[in-house]
This record gives sequence, C-alpha cells and structure tokens, in this order.
Amino acid sequence: MIDGVVAAFTAVQAWLFESSVQPLLYAMGWMRFQEPAYEATEWFLLGVVQIAVLYVVLRPLEALVPAERWTDRRDTRVDVIYTLLHRLGLIPLLLFLLLTPVFDELAALMRAGGLTPLNLDAVWPGVTDVPIVSFLIYLLVLDLFDYWLHRAQHRFDWWWALHALHHSQRRMSFWADDRNHLLDDLIMDASKAALALAIGVEPAQFVLLIVATRMLQSLQHANVRAMLGPLGQVIVSPIFHRRHHAIGVGHEGSHQGCNFAVLFPLWDRLFGTADFSAAIAPTGIRDQLPAPAGDGRDYGRGFWAQQWLGLVRLFRRRPPATAMART
Repeated sequence: MIDGVVAAFTAVQAWLFESSVQPLLYAMGWMRFQEPAYEATEWFLLGVVQIAVLYVVLRPLEALVPAERWTDRRDTRVDVIYTLLHRLGLIPLLLFLLLTPVFDELAALMRAGGLTPLNLDAVWPGVTDVPIVSFLIYLLVLDLFDYWLHRAQHRFDWWWALHALHHSQRRMSFWADDRNHLLDDLIMDASKAALALAIGVEPAQFVLLIVATRMLQSLQHANVRAMLGPLGQVIVSPIFHRRHHAIGVGHEGSHQGCNFAVLFPLWDRLFGTADFSAAIAPTGIRDQLPAPAGDGRDYGRGFWAQQWLGLVRLFRRRPPATAMART
C-alpha cells in the first residue's frame, strides 16, 4: 500500500514537472536549475497534501472541542497566507541545497587537515544504516537544537522583536504555526539546515523531517482542548503548547517563558521549563493589552504590516515586556 502511494505521488510529481515546470525553465533559459526545480515540485506537492490533511482533520476538531470559543475568524485569515507561503514555499529546501556545497567544501578542508567532520555515523558507525533508526535519531537531535533555538528567540531582545509576531495571535488555530517574521524564519531554517548537513542528514530525509515536524506543530497550535492523555507526556500537546502562548506565562514568565519544546516535552522536563497546567488562558503578549494591564501595542493585522512592524521593533527596541513586568 505504501509503495502504491509513493508510486502515485512520484507519477504526479513527474507529470507536474514535465507539463508545467520544465517548459517554464526552458522558456526562461534556466535549464541549469532543472534538478533543484524537480525537488521543489516535490516540496510543493507535499505542501498541498499537508494543508489538505490538516484542514480535514483539525478544522472539525476545532469546531467540536475548542479550547476557546469564538465565531469571528477574521484574525486567522492572515495566518492562512503564512501557511500557504511556508508549506508550499521552498525556503528550507533551498537553504539545504545551497548550503550542501559549502559543507562539502568544509568537510574536504577538514579531512585535508586530518580532522573528521561532525557526522553521527562517524561517531556511531552503522547507526544510520537502518532508515527508521536514523530518522528518529535525527529527529531527536534536531528537536533538541530547536528547543535551544526557541529559548534564544525569547532570551535575546533583538530576536524576540521578530519572534513576537508569532506570539501576537490572540486567536490561535492550526493555521498559526507558520505565522512568523520572514527574517526569523530565515535564521531558523538556515540554522536547522546547517545542523542537518553537519550531522549527515540526506536531502530526502531532511524533507521528511521537516514535514513531520510541521504537521505536529500545526496540531500543537490547534484551538483544541486536548492534552492527548499519556501521549501528551511524550509529544507536545495543544494544551501544553497553548501554555507557552499564554499571556503572562508564555514570554513574561520565568526563564522568559515555558514549554519551549517543539516536538518532545522531554527537553522542558530536563531543563526545568515544563508547565503541564491544563488551565486555558488567553493567548498573546502582555503589551498588547489595553492600559493599565498593557500599553496597547500594535503588531499589525495584515501580512505586510506585520512584517514591517517586526523590522520596526528590531531596529527601535525598547525595554522588553519581561523587564516591565518585573518592575
């Protein structure tokens, strides 16, 4: 059955590439980009599948068991734009492909100098021979890296100025996962692509790792009252992650927040940032609130306004909300 699905997907990818992408490349004189364009076609189709599955599965759940009840969904429309741009976009794949020759060159230089490049198989020979084992190991390593990147987004004022856009959504839904500043995404995706290359992740596995991570992150952001039972102790649940987005807790709390884990709450347990409270609190950032609780800060409603205001925050930083909350 799996082989049949893979074969069908490959056939659709080949048809789309040959009927639409390849003629365009030829007309533009870009045939030298044929190989990455074929990879991009795969990424596009995977994005279409992801969005379809997420909508069919998570939208009904949000209607049946919502964490918060609200009928006006206008504030979520901009998040749909972010999702389409990111799930159908090419930034992670392009960065991975662009960085590959750089890391190959660095690896050659290291070998010439008698140094062994950082690679899991070099540290533990044969560990990547079984695909599912290597996939899980890479997933754990990248998720631990994601945890610390996420903490850095909240720790450093300049990075929080960008990441705050993600936290500014007061009506969280499964669309909200990709609501990020483009510069923030560029930093994150480049960092993860660099690590993936450094530890020996193959391009095909990298795509699967990104897809699996994003699907689970969409579930975490869903407006669903679910802790996932015992499974919620193993993977990040919607309620666990909603706590990370809660006003007064998600950024303004101790450690500049809690529940930073992207996939596995294990990291929050290990590093003392876990909060398994089931309480449903409003999401957002304290400084969005009207006075006297906040100062009514505007994070923008449209895509371009949000991107512009992110740059304004970056270059005109003021004391962070955590500092104001402690005074």
